[in-house]
Amino acid sequence: MLLHHRLLPRLLLLPSTHTSTSPLLLRPSRFSPRLSLPPRSSALSNLAATQTVEHSDAEAAPGEVQVQLPLDRLFVPPGASVAAGDQEAVSARVLKGSNIVLGPYARGDAQVVNADFVKSSVRPEDCPRDGLPEFALVGRSNVGKSSLLNSLVRRKRLALTSKKPGKTQCINHFKVNDSWYLVDLPGYGYEYASAPQEARTNWDEFTRNYFLSRENLVSVFLLIDASIPAKKIDLDYASWLGQNKVPMTLVFTKCDKRKKKKNGGRRPEENVETFQNLIREYFEAAPPWIMTSSVTNQGRDEILLHMSQLRNYWLKH
Repeated sequence: MLLHHRLLPRLLLLPSTHTSTSPLLLRPSRFSPRLSLPPRSSALSNLAATQTVEHSDAEAAPGEVQVQLPLDRLFVPPGASVAAGDQEAVSARVLKGSNIVLGPYARGDAQVVNADFVKSSVRPEDCPRDGLPEFALVGRSNVGKSSLLNSLVRRKRLALTSKKPGKTQCINHFKVNDSWYLVDLPGYGYEYASAPQEARTNWDEFTRNYFLSRENLVSVFLLIDASIPAKKIDLDYASWLGQNKVPMTLVFTKCDKRKKKKNGGRRPEENVETFQNLIREYFEAAPPWIMTSSVTNQGRDEILLHMSQLRNYWLKH
């Protein structure tokens, strides 16, 4: 399923002026002309904050590290536009711990009211056929995928978690608010799971087919462990999604695990920055990304807002 990222052609994505919609977000057939950013809704004001970077050796509290980004590194959602002189105004609309600008489609339907397991499928054609929009979570085994899903819906055991990688072996659909799906996909790249090699190959194949054939897939949320340095297999996976024009958001997990430089460890924000630098080597513009922690719930509301604006745009177009 995965191709070596150095063999992939450089994708033509957003120009630095951000005057068009990124093809990493929605399928090309769903694009429409951009709209101007409206005044920020007061209901969302507690979730959008100006971002600043901390690179000092002092230990910051988990979840308090923020990032200041230039306009050409921000993700502008569908229906929104920015101009070169809008730095201050746009920065005030960037979701905390991310590069994502709040647009006009982020509304009051972001929070999860109810969530229920629907079914497990081993083939894309066996997945629910009601046409509801869905977001797929995928990442290396043991990246914290099930924990993040449980955090998003505020349920401890909606998706079963395990210290043993490779437990998710099907396409698992969870219906949220009776109107959209969260999809838990099998992990990839684990070296010590008990599943046989043949089963792992089959998981890769049906996951790939799901990405390419699922028309109501709004976006793939690719989970990356921010507590460790960037892994080549994650870069390969991101490159494959980009090459195949599969909508993608990077979700950096385990951002609560903070290590002091004097102990030889790298902090999560440093690993996130390194991953972004590596991504920029192969892409004209970085995809949307968010820093999260299932322990502190950092990034939970930001992810739900991001999903809301993508979902509402998708439903309208």
